[in-house]
Amino acid sequence: MEKEIKKEHAGGEQHHPIRVYLVVWGALFVLSALSYFVDYFDIHPLWLQRFLITAFSLVKATLIVNYFMHLRFERPALVYAILLPLVLLIVLAIFTMGEGDYVAWVRQLFFGGR
Repeated sequence: MEKEIKKEHAGGEQHHPIRVYLVVWGALFVLSALSYFVDYFDIHPLWLQRFLITAFSLVKATLIVNYFMHLRFERPALVYAILLPLVLLIVLAIFTMGEGDYVAWVRQLFFGGR
């Protein structure tokens, strides 16, 4: 399949067969539907619901970046320059989630049902 995907022209451009884009589009549709149904059926516990929706979103973002932005065929240095800040941002967001839960708990404790 790798030979099929890497069809190079004289200008060095790489073109994919339309089937690859349709499969990726189908995967994006299925992942979006799964995210919707996780929220619609109100999966409990809440952390599992948040984890599943976030995981589906990250997989969708990876598919979009790899195929529609053609990052799959770029040099590793360029890939790391784009993806490492995103990974750092995700890690920092995870670190702040505990603080957000604490602030919500304190507000509930002192200010009641707001």
